[in-house]
Amino acid sequence: MNQTIRQLLDTADLLLTDTGEPATSTAATASRCRGAAFALRVALESAVADRLTAHRAPRAIREGTQRAAFLWLRGCAEAGTARRAKAVWSQLCLGCHYHQYEIGPTEDQVRAWHTEVAALVALLVR
Repeated sequence: MNQTIRQLLDTADLLLTDTGEPATSTAATASRCRGAAFALRVALESAVADRLTAHRAPRAIREGTQRAAFLWLRGCAEAGTARRAKAVWSQLCLGCHYHQYEIGPTEDQVRAWHTEVAALVALLVR
């Protein structure tokens, strides 16, 4: 695993860690969760890019859209791993986007995503 991916996973951990401060605001908690989701999404995207580079995917795929990258990943990783990666990436994308009428991702959701991203990164970068 490259250093950037490790740092992104650690950043997500730090954002989810209880600071021990008395009752932080709901807005602060939601912001920390959304920030952790961003870090996790970028970590997963970096792991996918590393896998594509290792399998000599065309430059247009590596530098194109994430949708294309996840389609190409099907040929570079086990089918189950590629499906899991695409599924958690889709969930992270939804969790990263702010909408006035939606509550952001919960800590439990982001912790579950963290577990899944860490497992997928381990599978993709080996």
